[in-house]
Amino acid sequence: MPDQHATTVATDTPIRPAFDAELAPALEVAREALLPFSAENLPLLRQAMIDGIPGMEQSDLTAGGLVTVEEREVPGPAGEPDITVLILRPANPAGSVAGIYHTHGGGMVVGDRRSGADMFVPLVAEGKAVVVSVEYRLAPEHPDPAPVEDCYAGLVWTANNAAELGIDPRRLLIVGASAGGGLAAGTALLARDRQFPTLSHQVLICPMLDDRLETHSSRMLDGEGVWDRNDNLYGWTALLGERRGGPAVSPYAAPARAEDLTGLPRTYIDTGSAESFRDEAVTYATRLSQAGVVVDLHMWGGGFHGFDLMAAHAAVSQASRATRDEYLRRAVEG
Repeated sequence: MPDQHATTVATDTPIRPAFDAELAPALEVAREALLPFSAENLPLLRQAMIDGIPGMEQSDLTAGGLVTVEEREVPGPAGEPDITVLILRPANPAGSVAGIYHTHGGGMVVGDRRSGADMFVPLVAEGKAVVVSVEYRLAPEHPDPAPVEDCYAGLVWTANNAAELGIDPRRLLIVGASAGGGLAAGTALLARDRQFPTLSHQVLICPMLDDRLETHSSRMLDGEGVWDRNDNLYGWTALLGERRGGPAVSPYAAPARAEDLTGLPRTYIDTGSAESFRDEAVTYATRLSQAGVVVDLHMWGGGFHGFDLMAAHAAVSQASRATRDEYLRRAVEG
Protein backbone atom coordinates (compact mmCIF):
# COMPACT_ATOMS: atom_id res chain seq x y z
CA MET A 1 0.00 0.00 0.00
CA PRO A 2 1.34 3.49 -0.83
CA ASP A 3 2.71 5.57 2.04
CA GLN A 4 -0.32 7.64 3.01
CA HIS A 5 1.81 10.28 4.72
CA ALA A 6 4.26 10.81 1.85
CA THR A 7 4.81 14.29 0.50
CA THR A 8 6.34 13.02 -2.74
CA VAL A 9 5.81 9.85 -4.69
CA ALA A 10 8.40 7.19 -5.40
CA THR A 11 11.61 8.37 -7.07
CA ASP A 12 11.47 6.02 -10.07
CA THR A 13 9.99 7.84 -13.07
CA PRO A 14 8.51 5.75 -15.90
CA ILE A 15 9.06 6.89 -19.47
CA ARG A 16 6.52 9.29 -20.97
CA PRO A 17 5.55 10.07 -24.55
CA ALA A 18 6.98 13.22 -26.09
CA PHE A 19 4.95 16.40 -25.85
CA ASP A 20 3.48 17.56 -29.15
CA ALA A 21 6.00 19.90 -30.78
CA GLU A 22 3.41 22.62 -31.36
CA LEU A 23 2.37 22.47 -27.70
CA ALA A 24 5.88 22.58 -26.25
CA PRO A 25 6.35 26.39 -26.28
CA ALA A 26 3.04 26.91 -24.46
CA LEU A 27 4.05 24.25 -21.95
CA GLU A 28 7.27 26.13 -21.19
CA VAL A 29 5.29 29.31 -20.51
CA ALA A 30 2.80 27.41 -18.36
CA ARG A 31 5.52 25.79 -16.28
CA GLU A 32 7.05 29.20 -15.57
CA ALA A 33 3.69 30.68 -14.59
CA LEU A 34 2.27 27.79 -12.55
CA LEU A 35 3.25 27.25 -8.93
CA PRO A 36 3.52 23.69 -7.62
CA PHE A 37 0.54 22.66 -5.52
CA SER A 38 1.27 22.87 -1.79
CA ALA A 39 -0.34 24.19 1.39
CA GLU A 40 1.94 27.23 1.20
CA ASN A 41 0.99 28.04 -2.39
CA LEU A 42 -2.73 27.27 -2.13
CA PRO A 43 -3.96 30.88 -1.56
CA LEU A 44 -1.98 32.08 -4.58
CA LEU A 45 -3.19 29.18 -6.70
CA ARG A 46 -6.79 29.94 -5.80
CA GLN A 47 -6.38 33.56 -6.81
CA ALA A 48 -4.68 32.55 -10.05
CA MET A 49 -7.61 30.28 -10.89
CA ILE A 50 -9.98 33.22 -10.47
CA ASP A 51 -7.74 35.54 -12.50
CA GLY A 52 -7.48 33.09 -15.39
CA ILE A 53 -4.66 32.18 -17.74
CA PRO A 54 -2.21 35.11 -18.18
CA GLY A 55 -2.71 36.88 -21.49
CA MET A 56 -6.20 35.49 -22.03
CA GLU A 57 -9.19 37.81 -21.82
CA GLN A 58 -11.99 36.90 -19.44
CA SER A 59 -14.91 35.41 -21.35
CA ASP A 60 -18.18 37.28 -21.73
CA LEU A 61 -20.66 34.80 -20.32
CA THR A 62 -23.54 36.89 -21.70
CA ALA A 63 -22.32 36.47 -25.30
CA GLY A 64 -23.22 40.07 -25.96
CA GLY A 65 -26.68 39.74 -24.45
CA LEU A 66 -27.68 36.37 -25.91
CA VAL A 67 -27.24 34.62 -22.55
CA THR A 68 -28.75 35.54 -19.19
CA VAL A 69 -26.44 35.00 -16.22
CA GLU A 70 -27.86 34.33 -12.75
CA GLU A 71 -26.53 33.10 -9.45
CA ARG A 72 -28.63 31.40 -6.79
CA GLU A 73 -28.23 29.87 -3.37
CA VAL A 74 -29.78 26.40 -3.42
CA PRO A 75 -30.05 23.65 -0.79
CA GLY A 76 -26.88 21.72 -0.09
CA PRO A 77 -26.70 18.20 1.32
CA ALA A 78 -28.98 17.48 4.26
CA GLY A 79 -27.73 19.32 7.34
CA GLU A 80 -25.02 21.16 5.38
CA PRO A 81 -24.78 24.77 4.11
CA ASP A 82 -26.51 25.98 0.97
CA ILE A 83 -24.46 26.01 -2.21
CA THR A 84 -24.18 28.60 -4.96
CA VAL A 85 -24.92 27.75 -8.59
CA LEU A 86 -24.30 29.77 -11.73
CA ILE A 87 -27.14 29.53 -14.24
CA LEU A 88 -26.74 30.34 -17.94
CA ARG A 89 -29.93 30.49 -20.01
CA PRO A 90 -30.83 31.61 -23.52
CA ALA A 91 -32.03 35.21 -23.43
CA ASN A 92 -34.82 34.33 -25.88
CA PRO A 93 -35.85 30.75 -25.05
CA ALA A 94 -38.03 28.80 -27.43
CA GLY A 95 -39.24 25.89 -25.30
CA SER A 96 -37.40 23.38 -23.18
CA VAL A 97 -33.81 22.54 -24.06
CA ALA A 98 -31.11 20.21 -22.79
CA GLY A 99 -29.62 20.80 -19.35
CA ILE A 100 -25.86 20.77 -18.81
CA TYR A 101 -24.84 20.35 -15.18
CA HIS A 102 -21.21 21.43 -14.76
CA THR A 103 -18.69 20.48 -12.07
CA HIS A 104 -15.58 22.67 -12.37
CA GLY A 105 -11.97 21.52 -12.27
CA GLY A 106 -9.13 22.57 -9.98
CA GLY A 107 -7.55 19.54 -8.37
CA MET A 108 -10.28 19.40 -5.69
CA VAL A 109 -8.67 22.45 -4.06
CA VAL A 110 -9.14 25.50 -6.34
CA GLY A 111 -11.73 26.94 -8.73
CA ASP A 112 -15.29 28.19 -8.52
CA ARG A 113 -18.65 28.02 -10.30
CA ARG A 114 -17.39 30.23 -13.17
CA SER A 115 -14.27 28.16 -13.86
CA GLY A 116 -14.70 26.55 -17.27
CA ALA A 117 -18.30 27.68 -17.72
CA ASP A 118 -17.39 29.62 -20.87
CA MET A 119 -17.09 26.29 -22.68
CA PHE A 120 -20.87 26.12 -22.93
CA VAL A 121 -21.71 29.72 -23.85
CA PRO A 122 -22.05 29.07 -27.60
CA LEU A 123 -24.63 26.32 -27.00
CA VAL A 124 -26.63 28.52 -24.65
CA ALA A 125 -26.41 31.53 -26.99
CA GLU A 126 -27.81 29.37 -29.79
CA GLY A 127 -30.74 28.36 -27.62
CA LYS A 128 -29.67 24.72 -27.39
CA ALA A 129 -28.95 24.34 -23.65
CA VAL A 130 -29.30 25.68 -20.13
CA VAL A 131 -26.21 25.38 -17.93
CA VAL A 132 -26.08 25.02 -14.15
CA SER A 133 -22.53 25.20 -12.75
CA VAL A 134 -22.09 24.27 -9.09
CA GLU A 135 -19.72 25.78 -6.53
CA TYR A 136 -18.86 22.84 -4.30
CA ARG A 137 -16.85 23.12 -1.10
CA LEU A 138 -13.12 22.69 -1.61
CA ALA A 139 -10.55 20.49 0.11
CA PRO A 140 -8.60 20.48 2.34
CA GLU A 141 -10.94 22.67 4.44
CA HIS A 142 -13.83 20.49 3.30
CA PRO A 143 -12.59 16.95 2.61
CA ASP A 144 -14.51 14.06 1.12
CA PRO A 145 -17.47 13.58 1.00
CA ALA A 146 -18.27 17.32 0.98
CA PRO A 147 -17.31 18.07 -2.65
CA VAL A 148 -19.17 15.18 -4.30
CA GLU A 149 -22.19 15.50 -2.00
CA ASP A 150 -22.42 19.20 -2.86
CA CYS A 151 -22.29 18.31 -6.54
CA TYR A 152 -25.04 15.74 -6.10
CA ALA A 153 -27.22 18.17 -4.13
CA GLY A 154 -26.92 20.73 -6.90
CA LEU A 155 -27.82 18.11 -9.49
CA VAL A 156 -30.92 17.12 -7.54
CA TRP A 157 -31.96 20.78 -7.30
CA THR A 158 -31.45 21.18 -11.05
CA ALA A 159 -33.58 18.13 -11.84
CA ASN A 160 -36.31 19.14 -9.39
CA ASN A 161 -36.46 22.62 -10.94
CA ALA A 162 -36.08 21.57 -14.56
CA ALA A 163 -39.43 23.04 -15.65
CA GLU A 164 -38.69 26.46 -14.18
CA LEU A 165 -35.19 26.44 -15.64
CA GLY A 166 -36.45 25.50 -19.11
CA ILE A 167 -34.70 22.12 -19.07
CA ASP A 168 -36.04 18.99 -20.73
CA PRO A 169 -35.43 16.38 -17.98
CA ARG A 170 -34.93 13.68 -20.61
CA ARG A 171 -31.79 15.52 -21.78
CA LEU A 172 -29.80 16.16 -18.61
CA LEU A 173 -26.03 15.87 -19.02
CA ILE A 174 -23.22 16.12 -16.48
CA VAL A 175 -19.91 17.58 -17.65
CA GLY A 176 -16.64 18.12 -15.81
CA ALA A 177 -12.93 18.54 -16.51
CA SER A 178 -9.98 17.34 -14.45
CA ALA A 179 -11.11 17.17 -10.80
CA GLY A 180 -14.52 18.20 -12.13
CA GLY A 181 -14.41 15.14 -14.37
CA GLY A 182 -13.83 12.95 -11.35
CA LEU A 183 -16.64 14.68 -9.49
CA ALA A 184 -18.92 14.32 -12.51
CA ALA A 185 -18.19 10.58 -12.59
CA GLY A 186 -18.75 10.28 -8.83
CA THR A 187 -21.98 12.27 -9.03
CA ALA A 188 -23.21 10.07 -11.87
CA LEU A 189 -22.55 7.01 -9.68
CA LEU A 190 -24.52 8.62 -6.85
CA ALA A 191 -27.41 9.45 -9.19
CA ARG A 192 -27.50 5.85 -10.38
CA ASP A 193 -27.32 4.36 -6.90
CA ARG A 194 -29.83 6.79 -5.37
CA GLN A 195 -32.05 6.35 -8.43
CA PHE A 196 -32.40 10.09 -9.14
CA PRO A 197 -32.04 11.89 -11.40
CA THR A 198 -31.61 10.10 -14.72
CA LEU A 199 -28.67 11.40 -16.75
CA SER A 200 -28.54 11.08 -20.53
CA HIS A 201 -24.74 11.59 -20.82
CA GLN A 202 -21.60 12.11 -18.79
CA VAL A 203 -18.73 14.04 -20.39
CA LEU A 204 -15.47 13.45 -18.53
CA ILE A 205 -12.68 15.70 -19.77
CA CYS A 206 -9.21 14.49 -18.69
CA PRO A 207 -10.85 13.20 -15.48
CA MET A 208 -9.20 12.74 -12.06
CA LEU A 209 -10.45 9.28 -11.07
CA ASP A 210 -7.92 7.28 -9.06
CA ASP A 211 -6.32 8.20 -5.72
CA ARG A 212 -3.92 5.26 -5.65
CA LEU A 213 -1.28 6.77 -7.98
CA GLU A 214 -0.20 3.31 -9.10
CA THR A 215 -0.61 3.63 -12.87
CA HIS A 216 2.27 4.26 -15.24
CA SER A 217 0.98 7.68 -16.30
CA SER A 218 0.32 8.86 -12.73
CA ARG A 219 4.05 8.49 -12.02
CA MET A 220 5.64 9.57 -15.31
CA LEU A 221 5.68 13.35 -14.79
CA ASP A 222 7.97 14.77 -12.11
CA GLY A 223 8.50 18.52 -12.27
CA GLU A 224 7.37 18.68 -15.89
CA GLY A 225 4.14 18.87 -17.80
CA VAL A 226 1.06 20.23 -16.01
CA TRP A 227 -0.33 18.54 -12.89
CA ASP A 228 2.59 16.21 -12.28
CA ARG A 229 2.65 13.33 -9.81
CA ASN A 230 3.47 15.61 -6.87
CA ASP A 231 0.54 17.94 -7.62
CA ASN A 232 -1.63 14.86 -7.99
CA LEU A 233 -0.52 13.53 -4.61
CA TYR A 234 -1.27 16.90 -3.02
CA GLY A 235 -4.78 17.08 -4.50
CA TRP A 236 -5.78 13.57 -3.51
CA THR A 237 -4.30 13.90 -0.01
CA ALA A 238 -6.14 17.20 0.48
CA LEU A 239 -9.39 15.43 -0.41
CA LEU A 240 -8.86 12.15 1.45
CA GLY A 241 -6.20 12.75 4.10
CA GLU A 242 -4.71 9.59 5.57
CA ARG A 243 -7.27 7.46 3.72
CA ARG A 244 -5.62 8.21 0.35
CA GLY A 245 -4.42 5.03 -1.29
CA GLY A 246 -5.88 2.83 1.42
CA PRO A 247 -8.93 0.56 1.52
CA ALA A 248 -11.42 3.04 3.06
CA VAL A 249 -11.99 5.24 -0.01
CA SER A 250 -15.45 5.57 -1.52
CA PRO A 251 -15.97 5.05 -5.26
CA TYR A 252 -17.93 8.30 -5.24
CA ALA A 253 -14.69 10.08 -4.26
CA ALA A 254 -12.44 8.01 -6.55
CA PRO A 255 -14.63 6.51 -9.29
CA ALA A 256 -11.84 4.23 -10.53
CA ARG A 257 -12.59 2.17 -7.41
CA ALA A 258 -16.22 1.49 -8.43
CA GLU A 259 -16.72 -2.24 -8.92
CA ASP A 260 -20.02 -1.98 -10.82
CA LEU A 261 -20.23 0.42 -13.77
CA THR A 262 -23.47 -0.88 -15.25
CA GLY A 263 -26.40 1.46 -15.71
CA LEU A 264 -24.34 4.62 -16.17
CA PRO A 265 -25.15 7.15 -18.90
CA ARG A 266 -23.60 7.31 -22.33
CA THR A 267 -20.06 8.58 -21.82
CA TYR A 268 -17.45 10.76 -23.51
CA ILE A 269 -13.90 10.61 -22.13
CA ASP A 270 -10.81 12.36 -23.43
CA THR A 271 -7.21 12.66 -22.30
CA GLY A 272 -3.78 13.67 -23.51
CA SER A 273 -1.22 10.92 -24.06
CA ALA A 274 1.37 12.78 -21.94
CA GLU A 275 -0.66 13.58 -18.84
CA SER A 276 -0.99 12.04 -15.40
CA PHE A 277 -4.64 11.00 -15.82
CA ARG A 278 -4.14 9.11 -19.10
CA ASP A 279 -4.18 5.54 -17.82
CA GLU A 280 -7.06 5.92 -15.37
CA ALA A 281 -9.17 7.62 -18.06
CA VAL A 282 -8.49 4.87 -20.60
CA THR A 283 -9.11 2.12 -18.03
CA TYR A 284 -12.37 3.72 -16.89
CA ALA A 285 -13.56 4.02 -20.49
CA THR A 286 -12.69 0.37 -21.14
CA ARG A 287 -14.49 -0.83 -18.02
CA LEU A 288 -17.57 1.26 -18.83
CA SER A 289 -17.68 -0.28 -22.29
CA GLN A 290 -17.30 -3.76 -20.80
CA ALA A 291 -20.26 -2.93 -18.54
CA GLY A 292 -22.46 -2.19 -21.54
CA VAL A 293 -22.17 1.61 -21.53
CA VAL A 294 -21.77 3.35 -24.90
CA VAL A 295 -18.42 5.15 -24.72
CA ASP A 296 -16.56 7.63 -26.94
CA LEU A 297 -12.87 7.66 -25.94
CA HIS A 298 -10.26 10.02 -27.38
CA MET A 299 -6.55 10.13 -26.54
CA TRP A 300 -4.72 13.09 -28.04
CA GLY A 301 -1.11 12.37 -28.93
CA GLY A 302 1.43 14.56 -27.17
CA GLY A 303 -1.20 16.38 -25.14
CA PHE A 304 -0.39 17.54 -21.60
CA HIS A 305 -3.07 18.29 -19.00
CA GLY A 306 -5.15 21.26 -20.16
CA PHE A 307 -3.31 21.58 -23.47
CA ASP A 308 -6.41 22.63 -25.40
CA LEU A 309 -6.83 25.67 -23.12
CA MET A 310 -3.20 26.69 -22.81
CA ALA A 311 -2.34 26.24 -26.50
CA ALA A 312 -5.64 26.75 -28.29
CA HIS A 313 -3.87 27.58 -31.55
CA ALA A 314 -2.23 24.15 -31.89
CA ALA A 315 -3.66 21.69 -34.39
CA VAL A 316 -4.14 18.97 -31.78
CA SER A 317 -5.96 21.45 -29.51
CA GLN A 318 -8.30 22.49 -32.31
CA ALA A 319 -9.01 18.87 -33.17
CA SER A 320 -9.66 18.03 -29.53
CA ARG A 321 -12.06 20.91 -28.98
CA ALA A 322 -13.88 20.38 -32.28
CA THR A 323 -14.42 16.70 -31.45
CA ARG A 324 -15.71 17.46 -27.96
CA ASP A 325 -17.92 20.31 -29.16
CA GLU A 326 -19.44 18.12 -31.86
CA TYR A 327 -20.22 15.44 -29.28
CA LEU A 328 -21.86 17.98 -26.96
CA ARG A 329 -23.99 19.29 -29.81
CA ARG A 330 -25.21 15.81 -30.64
CA ALA A 331 -25.88 15.11 -26.98
CA VAL A 332 -27.94 18.25 -26.34
CA GLU A 333 -29.96 17.75 -29.48
CA GLY A 334 -30.92 14.26 -28.33
